[in-house]
Amino acid sequence: MTIVLISFLAILIMISTIQSSIPITAQVDSTYALNNTLFVSGSATANTKADKVIVSLGVETTDKTAEKALLSNSNLMNKVILALKESGVQQNETSTSAFSINPNYNYSKYGDKGNLIGFTVSNSIHIESSNINSVSKWIDTAVQAGSNTVNDIYFMVSEEKLQNIKNMLLTDAVANAKTKADIVAAASGLNVDGIKSITVGEIGLPPVPGPVYAKSVTSDEASSTPILAGEQEVSTTVSIVYFLGR
Repeated sequence: MTIVLISFLAILIMISTIQSSIPITAQVDSTYALNNTLFVSGSATANTKADKVIVSLGVETTDKTAEKALLSNSNLMNKVILALKESGVQQNETSTSAFSINPNYNYSKYGDKGNLIGFTVSNSIHIESSNINSVSKWIDTAVQAGSNTVNDIYFMVSEEKLQNIKNMLLTDAVANAKTKADIVAAASGLNVDGIKSITVGEIGLPPVPGPVYAKSVTSDEASSTPILAGEQEVSTTVSIVYFLGR
C-alpha cells in the first residue's frame, strides 16, 4: 500500500510539473510575437530649381471722370498686352487677374464726407509660364509699354517635375528607413524579417523666397531688371513598421 501510494504521488507530481511548464513557455512566445516589431522613420531631401513662374502686372490710371480713367487705362493695357505678345508671351499664358474702378475723395477740406475729385482704374493681367528666363525682359517690356504696377512674381516647381522628384525621394526615404532598422536590429541581436506597414508622409515644399529685385544704372539708361528665381528644398518622409526575428 505504501509503495502504491508513493507511486501515485509521484505521478501526480509529474503531471503537475508538466502542466505548470506549458503555460510559461506559451506565454513567453506570445509576448515575443506581440512585440517583435520596430518603428522607423525615414526621410529624404533634395534642392531643385523652379521651372514655372507666375507674374501679375498691370496699369493704374486716374482721371476726373470714370470714363476718361477707363479709356486711358484700356489704351495703355492694350499696348502692354501687345508688347508682351511680341516679346514671346503666348496668348494661353495670359489672363485678367483683377479689375477695379474706385472713386477718389479729398477729405482735407470737407471732413468725413469728402469731395469727389476723380476715379482710379486698375487692371492687372496674370502671366503663367514655364519660360522663367524671360521674366526680366517681360517686366521691362511691360513697363516701357505703359505698365506702372508689378503686383507679384512667384516662382514654383511644376506638378510634373514635383512628382518626379517625389518618386525619387520616396525611394531614398525608404532606403534611409531600412538602414536605420538594420542598425537597430543588429545592435539588439535581431534581424529585419519583413515589413508590417508603411505610411507615406506628405511632400514638404516650403514657400519660395520672393524674387530679388535690383535696378542699377550704368549710364543714362537703366539695365535690365534682374529677377532671381532661387532654389526650393523638397522633402518627404515615410514611417515603416518592421518585423524582427532572431
